[in-house]
Amino acid sequence: MTYRILSIDGGGIRGLLVAVLLERLEASHPGFLAQIDLFAGTSTGGILALGLAAGMPPAKGRELYEQKGPQVFADSFWHNVKNLGFAIGAQYGNENLKIALQEILQDKKLKELEKRVVISAFDLDNETAASHKPRSWKPKFFHNFPGPDSDGEELAIDIALRTSAAPGFFPVYQGYIDGGVVANNPAMCAVAQALDPRTGQQPLEEIVLLSIGTGHNPKYIKAYNEDWGWLQWAVRLRSGTETPVELPLLEIILDGSLGVADFQCRRLLHERYHRLNPHLTRPIGLDDITEIPALVEAGEQFNLDDTLTWLSQYFD
Repeated sequence: MTYRILSIDGGGIRGLLVAVLLERLEASHPGFLAQIDLFAGTSTGGILALGLAAGMPPAKGRELYEQKGPQVFADSFWHNVKNLGFAIGAQYGNENLKIALQEILQDKKLKELEKRVVISAFDLDNETAASHKPRSWKPKFFHNFPGPDSDGEELAIDIALRTSAAPGFFPVYQGYIDGGVVANNPAMCAVAQALDPRTGQQPLEEIVLLSIGTGHNPKYIKAYNEDWGWLQWAVRLRSGTETPVELPLLEIILDGSLGVADFQCRRLLHERYHRLNPHLTRPIGLDDITEIPALVEAGEQFNLDDTLTWLSQYFD
């Protein structure tokens, strides 16, 4: 029996692009989301995956980004004074994000979601390491499959805040930071969870995977033999944008891993795998709320014929 997975990348406010694409796909191929067995997500993709698994329609996700995005990524003069810009504190607080998430996730536990999920995060300190193992940080993949390692008792809103705690942008949440530092494209993580005999128990030949990105960002660094230290790699100033500071190394980590999972999934699943990730006409930062109209336009104008043809083949 076919086992269908939807995986969504991280990308901050660019999650709006995914919400618009999903809204169009559901309108053109009604009921395809109801056929998804496993939702996977990282960061903003984790938020969407949790919402969809809780029964949130794509239109509600779009509304979340369009209406709440400016509040989530709102900064203030006094916040900047206190944090010296964001040299000694995150650029944004997570209070407004938590309020927005409450609307779609309420007080649901992972085990109470309508569908299975796997959500990436990064645990900064395992604290209770076994005596034969060193205390250390590690990736963490939250899931609601039954079994001894299930995270079903965790609150969905806490998992959403953990997976989206991007360093420099939001504070650490409950000891976790953004899953994008290890798996900004969680597609292969979802495949592994589906194959695991303790959880998904699916044969590889039955797995069908739709992977959606938050837009291919045309970013680059013009460098050849530059001799940079940690400061040059960590922070760059820019002008003429809403966000005057870039974090190049973090962005390289977040964007650089996207193609790894894509490569692996193509080789494993072949035609049963489809990647949807529109090219953006200009770079759009994780927090650039001035680009909300451009993201909506990109989502509404992108040609979905190939994706719809693929859905017709692999979804009833």
